[in-house]
Amino acid sequence: MNQVKSNTAKYSLLKDIGLLVKVKLSITVLLSSVLSFVIFSDSNFNWYSFLFLLLGGALVTFAANALNQVIERDYDKLMIRTALRPIPDGRMNISFAVLLSGIFCTIGVIALTLINPICGLLGMVSFLLYAFVYTPLKRYSTIAVPVGAIPGALPILIGSVAAQGYISIEAFCLFGIQYLWQFPHFWAIAWMGHEDYSKAGFKLIKDLDGKPDPLFGIYSAVYAALSICFVYLFYSSSSIALPILILLSILIGIYTYLGYLLYKQNDRFSARKLFFYSIAYLPLVLLLFTLNKIL
Repeated sequence: MNQVKSNTAKYSLLKDIGLLVKVKLSITVLLSSVLSFVIFSDSNFNWYSFLFLLLGGALVTFAANALNQVIERDYDKLMIRTALRPIPDGRMNISFAVLLSGIFCTIGVIALTLINPICGLLGMVSFLLYAFVYTPLKRYSTIAVPVGAIPGALPILIGSVAAQGYISIEAFCLFGIQYLWQFPHFWAIAWMGHEDYSKAGFKLIKDLDGKPDPLFGIYSAVYAALSICFVYLFYSSSSIALPILILLSILIGIYTYLGYLLYKQNDRFSARKLFFYSIAYLPLVLLLFTLNKIL
């Protein structure tokens, strides 16, 4: 097992709770839900629904991340990048983390249900899929990635339903774009952390002679390229201004090319480029759809 020294003095309970719920990651998830709400809101912006979406979306995400760390605590001890999380490092009691997760989930689902019942249902489905299906599946099969991408993209639908009250074709298109975005994103992470993940027994990416299978670069390129189908489905059912359509196509083209580079070079540098681009890619795509509404 990796021996990682913990300087307990630099941690506080508040900071540990932040690490437990993965605040930075949660903000990214919440951003997609918020932008989806803005994209699908009509001229009469509903602040009541917006504020409950912020509260509910954040708390359900916090709850899922907390329970994920409870379930994976013994495996987190084996990886350098996760060994100093509050539970594996012994700074937080398991029962306290479970209690926090339960409280966050309950309040979050109630807040989403107060917007409308479909939002509450989608929030609960997202929590259950992430914590009880995706999390354990990671140690058994690479199918965990397509399964985990479902709760990863559900915030788009939650935001759209909060704004519209139903799931529209356009909302489904954005869901599809966010769903496909996750494959290159997570495979890049899995490539960079392949050694760590292998020690803990996680199977997010296939191993080939001790290195990540280069075919996952091709898979990344294919999944990135498929996003254009959802862009044009959105265009056919609604409307996208020509400059926005061109910019969206360019963003998808770059994402596809970086996936192809990972296949050709199959090295950490290419994986890092794909990863960092993926971080910027999704917000830019959603912002372009937001801008399209204004135009």
